Amino acid sequence: MADFIRFFIPFYFIIFFLVSFVGISYKVAQQIGKNPNVLPKDDSAYGLVGFYFKLILFALFMYTILLLLFPKDMFSAFKINALEYNLIQYTGLGLMMTALIWVVIAQLQMKNSWRIGIDSTTKTDLVTHGLFRYSRNPIFLGMTISLIGFFLVLPTVIAFAFVLTGSILMQIQIRLEEEYLLKEHGQIYVVYKKKVKRMLGLY
Repeated sequence: MADFIRFFIPFYFIIFFLVSFVGISYKVAQQIGKNPNVLPKDDSAYGLVGFYFKLILFALFMYTILLLLFPKDMFSAFKINALEYNLIQYTGLGLMMTALIWVVIAQLQMKNSWRIGIDSTTKTDLVTHGLFRYSRNPIFLGMTISLIGFFLVLPTVIAFAFVLTGSILMQIQIRLEEEYLLKEHGQIYVVYKKKVKRMLGLY
């Protein structure tokens, strides 16, 4: 199992990045005529959130590469032994694969409205169909589930730190986007918020 995880985790996140960020970004860019990555690079609070998003992605990438290159050292570093069971690891693998499929479907359902960040220069449609009938933020939900699955597959304090930090940044980003959508779509978004939870179920 350890050898499989050693190769699975880095390749999973590489595929996740290439498909859901690079691939979808290229597809949308071809349709709208500009880069859909609109995260600010200034010194604002929102710019800081964007910077930390990139930092976390880079740290996650480096961690998975170290897992591949130095498995004995990295697998044992800060391990949470109480969670190291095959059933838990298989559950994590299932969550990671489900999350990838979920995120890509949600991105495709957004069509030209999909952005990395808040695009205040272009009015986009409010997407409420497909997975957006069950969650107002299915992409962030999928990314969160992916990180949780990662932690279950590799139960270490470092993996948990990625779950915690990533979740906090996504929750901040969600609220920034909600403020923008409320200004942009008004009462339509208010009605949508009342009908559909922020993430899923009761939340």
